[in-house]
Amino acid sequence: MKAVSFIARSGTGKTTLVEKVIAELKRRGYRVGALKHASCRIDIDHPGKDSYRMAAAGADTTLVISPEKLALVKNHARSPLPEELLPVYFSDVDVVLVEGFKKSGLPKIEIHRKEVGTKLLCRGEENDPTLLAVASDEPLALDVPVLDLDDASVISDFLEAKFLRE
Repeated sequence: MKAVSFIARSGTGKTTLVEKVIAELKRRGYRVGALKHASCRIDIDHPGKDSYRMAAAGADTTLVISPEKLALVKNHARSPLPEELLPVYFSDVDVVLVEGFKKSGLPKIEIHRKEVGTKLLCRGEENDPTLLAVASDEPLALDVPVLDLDDASVISDFLEAKFLRE
């Protein structure tokens, strides 16, 4: 499974960057999946809706299907690792862009914005060997490539060269 996790401190712009890279890779003809780590509880069902009522009645898994989309609600005892989810849910895409899961074993691109902080998550106190590159709005001297944070095309070129051209 070809997947890369975009990680950063809160408020750095992970979602904005992932959104731009998805659009660029789609423009290039790739099938792209997205996996988002949420640190808080998520509810996509709403009281009164049939799927909510089914889950409230005790269903462990609920699948809602419309002509355009499907949504899966699955209760679990612990948060699954992305490595467990990727082969199950993303076999139909060329690459999965993951937001978060900074402690996973996935290859990572760290996002750095000078106004958010100077310390990197993957370099410094900890040296994460899965770090592929840093997308930054300032020059940095690192042992991995530093990509222009504001240029989704450059980041997409990097991902294409690393994962998609084989």
